[in-house]
This record gives sequence, structure tokens and C-alpha cells, in this order.
Amino acid sequence: MNTKIIIIGIMLAGLLIAGCTQPQEASDELKIGVVASLTGPASTTGKDIWQSAVIAADEINSDGGIYIEDLGKKVPVTVIAGDDESTREGGQKAVTRLITEDNVDALVGGFSSAVVSAHESVVSEHGVPYVVTGASSPVITHRTDVDTSSIFHHCPTTDDYGRQTTLFASEVIRPAINELFGFSDDRPLRLALLVQDSPYGKGVESAVLATVQNENLPVVIVANETFKMGETDYHTVLTSIKAAGPDVVYAAAFLNEQIPMVIQARRDVGLNAIFLAVECNDDPDYYSGVGQYGEYSIMESRFSPYVIPPGTLTDDIMAFKESYQQRWGGFPGMMGASTYEGVYIITQAVENAGTRDNKAVIEALGTLNMPQIIEYMQGGAITFTPDFRESKFDLYMEQLIWNQTEQVVRPVIVWPENIQQQPFVLPDWFEPGTP
Repeated sequence: MNTKIIIIGIMLAGLLIAGCTQPQEASDELKIGVVASLTGPASTTGKDIWQSAVIAADEINSDGGIYIEDLGKKVPVTVIAGDDESTREGGQKAVTRLITEDNVDALVGGFSSAVVSAHESVVSEHGVPYVVTGASSPVITHRTDVDTSSIFHHCPTTDDYGRQTTLFASEVIRPAINELFGFSDDRPLRLALLVQDSPYGKGVESAVLATVQNENLPVVIVANETFKMGETDYHTVLTSIKAAGPDVVYAAAFLNEQIPMVIQARRDVGLNAIFLAVECNDDPDYYSGVGQYGEYSIMESRFSPYVIPPGTLTDDIMAFKESYQQRWGGFPGMMGASTYEGVYIITQAVENAGTRDNKAVIEALGTLNMPQIIEYMQGGAITFTPDFRESKFDLYMEQLIWNQTEQVVRPVIVWPENIQQQPFVLPDWFEPGTP
């Protein structure tokens, strides 16, 4: 009997020890949840987001991990995928699981503004640090119905790139049209909007309208149309836009939408205007998908799979692209680049805080000032604005040119002039809009 008691006692002691030590061992890491659309319409971009996060974690771990002062040692960085399924509901489920089941210390990623907006309340409830690297609507951190104080925006907002793209169209495309066709210098640019019916699309629309008004630009909006997220047939709306006679069509669309949109416009509808694309399309799949129909269109960008702007980051950009190609094949896209940086941003904030405590990390993110990594930042450093916690990028405009050898379109930087690779060109097939 005594022997049995002793054995049972030893077993119970073992269980108690295991119960105490296992959580401590499991906690000896920095866990970062990666919110990405691994399935659904945005899965191409979601895969890029996830794969780039993995590369960042691998690089950090190859250097011994991250030093956390209150642990007194370096620990590895573990990235955990949260598939938002390209839907609002999927995002809520994924983020809830990452926070409550996987017990992540921070979140990174988030592509669609509509999807991120839907799961922000979950993040707010738990006060988890979240570096959003894809969703570009300013609503993400400007909204007041949800406490967004733990959410940081490492992505140009629609206000940022909507303004830049509109200025480019007015300052570069408009004079080129007027000169080529002998129009008066004061002829306004005829611009059509075709935007996704979402916070992202509405953000682009608002930015364009505000820029035209606030800057008193010689631009007239001849059409303002919307489409539903994931739509694939644009013939009707494109026909309506063609009838309005635009010079330029500014589309706020994801690459799975912009590809059929541009093809249908040029091939089927005969809408021979210059298309403008948002930076989320600067992805290898867009170039292969749009084909020759994308030639001479314009892409706003800050990181491209096929262009490296001149400057101090050239070697770092090349190294990231090489690591990505060796690990996954192909080239990374822009959302991948910002998520790669997002992992480094979180780890730097944790190191600065000396702890994984949510409040301390959030405070460290708010005061962060770290060197730019692979994307050029205003002022050469990654910081967040004190009001809405937004980082600010140096943006540029590319024109897609047909590469006869590779039989694909490839981008060249056409603006601003200090990094221009070649001037903007109006193609022979271009037809200016008429009233």
C-alpha cells in the first residue's frame, strides 16, 4: 500500500512539475500572428504576405533570435498563419484564433481594408499590438467607433497614394496629351474613377476628389463608377465609362480584378485610355496576367518585383529578393515587402520594450525610430505619426512597357524626376477623351 502511495505521489509530482514547466518552455519565444488571405480571391497576395513573414523570421532566428530583457536571453521568433479567407467573417475567425488559442504576442499583415475593419474590434478587445501592412484605407486607424490605439499602419494610405497618383496624372499625363494633340495648355485632364465598393475603393475616390479640389487641379471627373469586390465582368461599366470620354481611368482594384478589367477595356470595349493602378497590383502575377493589354499603363509603387530605385537600399532590396526566390521561387510583391518589414518592426519594438507585455510594446511602437529596411521612407527612417500611427513612404510612378524578349510587360520608373529611368510615353493607340 505504501509503495502504491509513493508511486502515485511521484506521478502526481511529475504532473505538477510538467504543468508548471511546459507553459514556461512554450512561452520562450516571440509569437507573431500573420493575418493573410491564404484562400479566396486575394490568395495570391496573401501567399506573398505569409512567405515574406517567414523569411523575416528565419533571418532573425539565424542570428540567434530576439533578445528580451525581462527574460534575460534571446528567444526565437515564431510566425503563425491566420487565414482570413479573403472575407470579413474569415478575418474575425482567424484573428480570434490567433489571439485566444495561439496566444500570439503581436499581429502583422492584413490585406483588404474591409476585412481588417471587420476584425479590428477583436484586436481592440484584447489590446494586442497589430502592425497592418496591407490594408490602405485611413479608416483603419482614423475610426472612432473602435479603439485603434494598439494598431499601427505600415502601408501608404489611400490618402497618400491617391494624392500622389492624381498629382502625377495632372502634372505629367495632362501636359503630354495637350502637347501631342495640339490642345490648349489649360485643357483639363478628363479622369474616370472605377473603384471597388469597399473602404479601400471609397478611400481612393475620396483622395482623388479632395486632391483635385484642395490643389485646384485642372482635372475634371467625367465618370465615377463602383464594382463589387471579386467581380470579374466589367464590360457594362467600361462601356459606360468609354461613353464619358476619359483620358485616364483610375481603378482602385485588387490584381484579380484589375487584370480582367484592363483586358476587357482594351480588347473588348476599345477603351483606349491610360489606366492607373494602385500599388497592391505591383506583383509578379499581375504582370504575367495582364499581358500586352497592360502596356503603357501606370502603376503607383514603393516596392516592385522588377524595379529597384537608385539609392542606399539597393543591396538590401536585392538580398531580400534573392532570399525570397531561393526559398519560394519567383519574386516577392509589395505586400510581402511591407510584411517582411512588419516582422522586423515588431521585433525591434519588443527589444526596445524589453518585454512582450502588450502595453509596453504598443508604447515602444509609438516611439519607434528605426532605419528604413527595403522600402524608402520619408526621412530615411520608420516612424509612426503621433495622431494616427501611420508610417510615411517615398512613392514613385512606373509605366509598364512590353518586353519583346520575355513577352511580358515590365515596369520602368517615370516619376519623380530624381529617380526617373525614362520619361512617360503616350502610346500610338491612345485616344484622348472628348466631351
